[in-house]
Amino acid sequence: MSGDKVMPVSQTVRAKSLLRANLEKSSSLLRSRMPNIKVFSGTSHPDLAQRIVDRLGIDLGKVVTKKFSNLETCVEIGESVRGEDVYIVQSGSGEVNDNLMELLIMINACKIASASRVTAVIPCFPYARQDKKDKPSTSNDVERNVEKWKSIEWKFRSRAPISAKLVANMLSVAGADHIITMDLHASQIQGFFDIPVDNLYAEPAVLKWIKENIVEWRNSIIVSPDAGGAKRVTSIADRLNVEFALIHKERKKANEVASMVLVGDVKDRVAILVDDMADTCGTICHAAEKLTEAGATKVYAILTHGIFSGPAIQRINNACFEAVVVTNTIPQDAHMKDCSKIQCIDVSMMFAEAVRRTHNGESVSYLFSNVPY
Repeated sequence: MSGDKVMPVSQTVRAKSLLRANLEKSSSLLRSRMPNIKVFSGTSHPDLAQRIVDRLGIDLGKVVTKKFSNLETCVEIGESVRGEDVYIVQSGSGEVNDNLMELLIMINACKIASASRVTAVIPCFPYARQDKKDKPSTSNDVERNVEKWKSIEWKFRSRAPISAKLVANMLSVAGADHIITMDLHASQIQGFFDIPVDNLYAEPAVLKWIKENIVEWRNSIIVSPDAGGAKRVTSIADRLNVEFALIHKERKKANEVASMVLVGDVKDRVAILVDDMADTCGTICHAAEKLTEAGATKVYAILTHGIFSGPAIQRINNACFEAVVVTNTIPQDAHMKDCSKIQCIDVSMMFAEAVRRTHNGESVSYLFSNVPY
C-alpha cells in the first residue's frame, strides 16, 4: 500500500460538483452578457428618438446625415458600434423614399462597423398599403367595358408590385437583424421578413385616451370606416364593453370614395371612428358625415398614423369632428398648428419599453395589452 493519503469518495464527488457548478455559472454569465446599447436617429422623426432615449436614460448616438450636390444620401456614424446592440429610429413619413434610403444606409453602416445586432425601429412602416395584388380583370371584361375599365383601372392591378415585400427584402439585405414597428396596415407583412418582427399595437394607449378624455365613453359606439378594420374595432369595443359598427365603402379610384353604407345603429351615441392610418382623410370625413346623418351626437376619429397629405387638414377643419386623435409615430407639430382639432397621443414609452425588453432578452407581449408607466 502506498503512503499517499486518499480523499474520501464523498469529498471527491462534492469537489467535482462544485467545480461543475462554477463552470456552468461562468458559462451562463458569458451567455447572458449583452453588448452595450446604442440608439441612433434618422432625420424623419428626431423628436420621437429623443423621447425614447430620455425614457431609457441614455444619450442619443452621434450620427451625421447629409446630401451631396447630386442628392445622394451620406451617413457617418460618429462613434464606435463594435459589439454594440444598435437601434435605429426612422419612421416612414415625410420624404418617404429619402428616409427609407437613409435607414438602409444607416443599417449597413452599423453592420459593416461590426455591430453585434442592428434593430430598425420603424414606427410607421413605409409602403405598407402595397401589400398585395388586387383581383385582376379578364380580357373579355376589358373589351366589353372599355370606358368602365378606364374609370376603375386602378382596381385591377394584375401587374402591380408588392412593394411592402420589396421593402422587407431591402431591410434584410441591408443587414437588419430585427424590426420593431407599430400597427402594420396588414399583419401578414410580418411574414414578408425572414427576421423577427415585433408589431406593437396602439390599442392600449387608445383605450387609455378614450377613458380619460371622452366623458360619455360608456354610451359610445366604435366604428370602422371600412370592412378591413373590423377586427381592430371589435377588439377595442370588447375591451370597453360597448357596441361596434362598420362602414362599407366602394371606391371609384385611389383616394376617392364613391359610396358608403353604414352597418350598425349609432343614433344618440358618441361615435368613435378607429383606423390604422389616414392620408388624404377623404374616407374618415365622409364617414363622419354619414355618422352625423345617422344620428350620432358626437364624432371622434382615432388614428395610429396621421399622414395628412394633400387636402387632409382642410377636410378635417371643415368636417364635424370633436377631435381627430393620432399617435406620434409621425411628426404632428405642424399639423396641430394648422388644425386645432388634431390631438396627439405619445407612444414613445411603448417603443422605449420594447427596446429595453429586446435588449435585455425579455418578452414584449406585455405591451400588446398594457401601456408602460
